[in-house]
Amino acid sequence: MAFSPGGRRALSGAHDHTVRLWDQETGKELRRFAGHTNYVMGVAFSPDGRRVLSCSLDRTLRLWDAKTGKELRRFEGHTAGVCGVAFSPDGQRVVSGSWDRTLRLWDAKTGKELRRFEGHTDEVSTTVFSPDGRRVLSSGFDRTLRLWDVESGKELRRLTGHRHWVDSVAISPDGRRALSGSHDSTMRLWALPK
Repeated sequence: MAFSPGGRRALSGAHDHTVRLWDQETGKELRRFAGHTNYVMGVAFSPDGRRVLSCSLDRTLRLWDAKTGKELRRFEGHTAGVCGVAFSPDGQRVVSGSWDRTLRLWDAKTGKELRRFEGHTDEVSTTVFSPDGRRVLSSGFDRTLRLWDVESGKELRRLTGHRHWVDSVAISPDGRRALSGSHDSTMRLWALPK
């Protein structure tokens, strides 16, 4: 699920292989984005709300026009299902996390893979950009969170302590803290390096 930047619309991804756009005030379905061939595992709005990004167990990310529902671009290269996607704050880049244990950075305009982040020892479940767009935080089935430098691809910090896989992460608006949720029934708050 994801809210649009203005909060008036919402996105959902589902096991029926579709992405749906909703009016959050009325609950009315506004648009359906169809094309994935397996479960949709993640969705995101671009910062300007004009594009929609989705990822699926079909190993692809897809970029859609939010107004028309037209598929604009397909990102291919992962060798297993893709579970997490996010736009950079400027909307120019996209990051994805996959069950192939990698994160990949893509050019949102061309679909070209720019960088690969490797280090997780099990499936990657989710990923998010820092508010300044300089770092990416990921989590996975290896029970870790990992903070990456976007430009170099270098792992900056590994956060450990969860006893089961970590399937949700968020970074505070000031970029100083991270929040994680795990199947060990805990949420943890972490201090991030400056």
